[in-house]
Amino acid sequence: MDRHPGASARLKLTLSYAGVVLVTGGVLIAVAWLYLLRHVPNKEQGLLGISPNRFLLSRIFGEAAAVAMIVLLVIGLVGGWFLAGRMLAPLNRIGDAARLAAKGSLSHRIRLPGRQDEFRELADVFDTMLEKLESHVAEQQRFAANASHELRTPLAISQTLLEVARTDPAQDRGELIERLHTANKRAIDLTEALLLLSRSDRGGFTREPVDLSLLAEEAAETLLPLAERRGITLEVTGEPTPTAGSAALLLRMVTNLVQNAIVHNLPAGGAVTVHTESRHGASVLRVANTGQPLPPELVPTLIEPFQRGTERVRTEDHAGVGLGLAIVHSIVRAHDGSLDLRPGPTGGLLVTVRLRGTPRALFADS
Repeated sequence: MDRHPGASARLKLTLSYAGVVLVTGGVLIAVAWLYLLRHVPNKEQGLLGISPNRFLLSRIFGEAAAVAMIVLLVIGLVGGWFLAGRMLAPLNRIGDAARLAAKGSLSHRIRLPGRQDEFRELADVFDTMLEKLESHVAEQQRFAANASHELRTPLAISQTLLEVARTDPAQDRGELIERLHTANKRAIDLTEALLLLSRSDRGGFTREPVDLSLLAEEAAETLLPLAERRGITLEVTGEPTPTAGSAALLLRMVTNLVQNAIVHNLPAGGAVTVHTESRHGASVLRVANTGQPLPPELVPTLIEPFQRGTERVRTEDHAGVGLGLAIVHSIVRAHDGSLDLRPGPTGGLLVTVRLRGTPRALFADS
């Protein structure tokens, strides 16, 4: 924003400090005049006939008072300039950090030393904001780079297949069309996942009563053929679990969790358990599966976009685009909930989602 130049805060504080000093000195001089000099007799011999009279004392006092006021003015200006500089030094450091951040340098930190006060509290808050902003920007940059890479792969495959078809007319058309269909479907799935992730991040949806137990049953019914093909036992248990939110997004959340549990499972003879319950005012959804033991350091990275968990067992026909748990995390965060991932005691993964509960009476009325 363009502003007209004006006096600096340091100059204003200096003038204010000097003004206070002058006013204080003037008050002291006025008190001395009113309560001392006015009681001195205004005659030739002064008080008791031996001291100077009022006129002589007024001249002496007036000259001294003028010198004192000049000295106070100088002290007020010099001392005020110095003290204002000391007081505003933290703001200057904060301003320098803000200008660096405006130029794109988010790694700079103020780290103002000293005991806690208003300026240091402001500096700490600013450092925290820069840290979160730097992390968010880095996350967005990684996401954009990964998304570009993931989208480029099916497009490059399609381009290669088309070039092969153009240079080799004898190529089997049926196989070519099938491979093009697979690459195109992957690109579409990735694009839809990115759009859903963006929609859940914005949080622009209408909240309505939703029963997590019904969503769990619907997701299990939809994914039952996939579980049967892989020889996975799928079980849904629990009680009515009312909450409030977007039914479409919450259904996608449950579906992603159940599909993830089926795909990343044992090659055969595995199991997936989905349980819903209301506990301590929260609506809880738990999805557990069997599988290979997971390293503890791998689990926190599974909610990051395009992290497929390379050490987890999955089939190539359901390799996914690496956004399943990232979408779940985004949906849970948009609903002000919490997502907890823990390795199973004997293998697999235990996922717990906690959302804000809704009283059942209110849920039934709506």
